[in-house]
Amino acid sequence: MTQISFIGLGHMGHPMVRNLLKAGFQVKVFDVVPAAIQSLTAHGATAAKSLADAAENADIIITMLQTGQQVSEVCLGPNGLFAHANPTVLFIDSSSIEITVTRELHQVAQSMGIAMLDAPVSGGVAGAEAATLTFMIGGSEENFARGQFLFEKIGKKIVHAGPAGNGQAAKICNNLILGISMIAVCEAFTLGQKLGLDPKKFFEISSNASGQCWSMTSYSPVPGLVEKAPSNNDYKPGFMAKMMLKDLRLGQHAAESVSAAIPLGAEAAELYALFVNQGNAEVDFSGIINML
Repeated sequence: MTQISFIGLGHMGHPMVRNLLKAGFQVKVFDVVPAAIQSLTAHGATAAKSLADAAENADIIITMLQTGQQVSEVCLGPNGLFAHANPTVLFIDSSSIEITVTRELHQVAQSMGIAMLDAPVSGGVAGAEAATLTFMIGGSEENFARGQFLFEKIGKKIVHAGPAGNGQAAKICNNLILGISMIAVCEAFTLGQKLGLDPKKFFEISSNASGQCWSMTSYSPVPGLVEKAPSNNDYKPGFMAKMMLKDLRLGQHAAESVSAAIPLGAEAAELYALFVNQGNAEVDFSGIINML
C-alpha cells in the first residue's frame, strides 16, 4: 500500500488528509502544532515524531505550507525531508509560494535524485473538504504520471501545466484574475446600490451578461445571492483576505522576476493590504466589499 507523509495540517491540509484516509491510504502526518496532529490521528493517521521520521519509508511526501521560506526549511538541511527521503520517493509541494523558490527546490531535488512536482490548488477549504480541488501541476511528464492517481482522490480537475514551476505560475496567474475580478464585482455592486439598483436585479442581469465571472456567480460578495458564498455566513472564510494578499504579492514577485507589468494586480494588492491592515486578515477576501 502507498505510504504517504503529509506536512502542514492547516485549513487546507487537514481536510486533504482526511480524504486521503477515506480513500484508503496510510498517511503519516507532521505539523508544528501538536493539536493538528492529534486531530488527524483520531481519524486514523499516524503521527510522525519529526521531519526525518515523516520522510523515512514514505512513497509520497506532500507539503502544504504557508511560505516559501517554510517549504525550504522543511525540505533542506541535515534534518530536512530531502536528506531523509528514500531514493524512490515522489515529493509534491502543494503550497502557494514564490515561483523562484519552487524552481530552486526542483533543481535541488533533481541534484539529489528526488522526483518532484509543484502542485498548488484552487478551490479553497470547501474544495479541500469535498475533494473537488483543482490541481495545477509543474514537473516532468513522468513524475506527473506517477502522482496522478493520488491527485484524482483529492481533486476534481487535474492539469499538468508544464515543466518545473509551471504549477505555481498557473496558480499565481489564476489568483491574479480572482483578486482583480472580485474588486470589480464589489465596485459594481456598490455603485449600483448607490444608484438605486436592487442588488438582486443587478445579479440577475450581470450573471447572464458580459459582466459574468466566477466572483459574481459562484462567490457573490453580496449576501442573499449565492447560497454557499461566505457573504451568507458573515464572511467567514472561505479564502482569507491575508491569503489573497499573499497571492497578489506572489504575482508581483513573479512579474518582477520576468520584467512583466501587472498594474491592476499592483493596485489590487494595495487595496487588500489596506483591508488586511484594518483588522480583516482572517475575514473572507470577498468581504472587501464592506470597505468600498
